[in-house]
Amino acid sequence: MGYQRYQSCIEACNACADACDYCSSESLREEDVKMMAECIRLDMDCAAICRMAAGYMARDSRYAVRLCDLCADVCEACAAECARHPYAHCQACAKACRRCAEECRRMSAG
Repeated sequence: MGYQRYQSCIEACNACADACDYCSSESLREEDVKMMAECIRLDMDCAAICRMAAGYMARDSRYAVRLCDLCADVCEACAAECARHPYAHCQACAKACRRCAEECRRMSAG
């Protein structure tokens, strides 16, 4: 039952984690890597918590709601940071993060 109930949120979390992994990898290739440091850190944090949240939901863990609420916070922070950078990978990541945050908020609200 858990997977079907959370399916759209799980999919958003997995897509966000993939976008964050790609963004951090591409950010390491930018000329001014130091300028991208916070973006890379948040990408890594966001990817990790998104994968964890997806797993908790897939298992229908009693902690899934609380974890998804925190996941939404991290996604929002990552989206804000990525949106500051003009690179396509950052803009795509920000979009995936915003979608994931919305899904996590919706799931944790009810």
